Amino acid sequence: MTLQNSFTHHWQGILLLGLLCCPLAQAAYQVESPAGKARVTISEDGGGLRYAVTWNGKPIIAPSAISLIESKCQVTATEIIEIDSTWKPVWGERSEVRDHARELSVKLQSEEKAFELQVRAYDDGVAFRFVMPQGMDGTNFRCEHRFDPSARYWWTIGEYEPPGPVKLSKDMFGRGARLPLVVDAGASGHAAVLESDLYSATAFGTMQLRVADAPLRPLTESKGAAGAKLTPWRVILLGDDAGGLRLSTTALNVAAPSQLADTSWIRPGKAMWDWRVHDYRAEDGFTYGINTGSYLRFIDFAAKNGIDYLLIDDHWFTSAGAGKLTVSPDLDIDAVMRRAKEAGVGIVLYYDRRKGDFGDAALFPDFSARGAVGIKYGFMGDDPGFTRSAIAAAAKNKLLINFHDSPTPMTGVERTLPNLVTREYCHSQQDRRSAFTPQAFLKMAFINNLAGPLDMCNGTYGLNAITRRAKGPKNPLNSTVVAETARTFIIHSGLISLPDAPEEYAKKADLFEFIREMPLSSDETRILNPEIGCSITTLRRKGESWFIASAIDEQGGTLDVPLDFLQDGKTYQATWYEDAPDAHFIHNREAYQVRKGTVKKGDIIQARLAPGGGHCLWIRP
Repeated sequence: MTLQNSFTHHWQGILLLGLLCCPLAQAAYQVESPAGKARVTISEDGGGLRYAVTWNGKPIIAPSAISLIESKCQVTATEIIEIDSTWKPVWGERSEVRDHARELSVKLQSEEKAFELQVRAYDDGVAFRFVMPQGMDGTNFRCEHRFDPSARYWWTIGEYEPPGPVKLSKDMFGRGARLPLVVDAGASGHAAVLESDLYSATAFGTMQLRVADAPLRPLTESKGAAGAKLTPWRVILLGDDAGGLRLSTTALNVAAPSQLADTSWIRPGKAMWDWRVHDYRAEDGFTYGINTGSYLRFIDFAAKNGIDYLLIDDHWFTSAGAGKLTVSPDLDIDAVMRRAKEAGVGIVLYYDRRKGDFGDAALFPDFSARGAVGIKYGFMGDDPGFTRSAIAAAAKNKLLINFHDSPTPMTGVERTLPNLVTREYCHSQQDRRSAFTPQAFLKMAFINNLAGPLDMCNGTYGLNAITRRAKGPKNPLNSTVVAETARTFIIHSGLISLPDAPEEYAKKADLFEFIREMPLSSDETRILNPEIGCSITTLRRKGESWFIASAIDEQGGTLDVPLDFLQDGKTYQATWYEDAPDAHFIHNREAYQVRKGTVKKGDIIQARLAPGGGHCLWIRP
């Protein structure tokens, strides 16, 4: 099997469109997406390469340098193939994904080595990857992105609100800027720059983002170590608006297919989470803490309400080392595991090395032997090698995995190793609450979520008393309880960590119904009202039911939701979960109303949202 075919053997159908032995005088090579929406042009430039992208017939990226090595190279041949297959995600925002693209293979020759540039053109994005022969060392994958000078930019920056929108400047990418980079290119559309399939590019680190001089332009680069055979895919998502970027499947399609033969044990789900509930005092006098009684109450509530998991966070063990964990003295972890198993509730256990190094070789088998179904791994940072091995070790032991605290995002790995269900590649709303504004959420929903599933910890219901909890900031969370409900749905994740006490959800059981019923895997997903930092409406269908959630900025307002997706001639039941008329994200956070009615195709829902508020709608036959 050739090197090219080794990466395409899983495609169900490949149509050979052309094989050209190109003379050196030929300067440009083009590939167009199947429906003609995206076009990539590769050109030779003094021993180097440039690429340019058009979207819907308009230039969105001007000729920009793309390179792997410092020495000169020349094109020796090109080939175009068409890819067209479908695959079924284990879980996610759609039940089936079509992988339909045209790929241009550009054969290159440097002074010593022959290598290849692969260019994929999808109708919702383009991607670039270099394939290298054995022994080609010292690689530096660099890619310029020359957008229109008037373009506006946003980008991620650890656990802070994404900066932007701003115009390009020499010093704009400060304080550890990370991808995705999102671009509003005006009349040319929207774009987002990220990487995918770092899982396969085992000798490469994550991409770094900076501004290059003369002229100013964004530049992404990642360095490869000795023995690298593949670079990650440079992915540029394309859309008419920010919602189109969120719905793009390009980053998933270029990721390696699932490496797991058996995925029957992988279940996305909602989890009760203890970390922000410590010291909560219930009306019956019970006070929550790190103890057996607290976790049994969590389990009982989860079982009664169809909540899949309980996430037990830090301090359940007091020390670790040499394959041994010392469990907190007030906690009978075996009794908790027994009750959870009887109740059909899975336990996800937290671990990090601040209390000692248990040893990863022992960690995953130990958690599995204890009866855990997942692990939340904290404070390991941006380390692709660790991330890759941890996900694989978790899968070997049939454990879900959730990474905490600005980890390597490894976009697309949820296709490759679908036991990776979420990660905290965002500003969790339970940390630095003063910075978690409605506008900040509406940036991260369009920017951070492009990197894959996020653990944002939305869903606080006791907003008026949250400052009295033992763990976490003492400042309030500025949101409405309906916005909190909507946010759990809007953010794509395979694990929803519900941060409040069972009693707070029980007090608002009619509103909590939306969280109980909403799916984490759906048959299709749509985005309406897409405006970064201002508004979003997310629609997901599961079978014949539709779940719809909207969020808005500090100004509040009305968002239209046309029900043109319903079937003709059918009447549907609908439940509205709404901010009360006097709700406000600062002055009246917990005011809401729930009402029922019927809807049909052609109706337009005028969702009224309070300042900083939300709106949810459940529609079923």
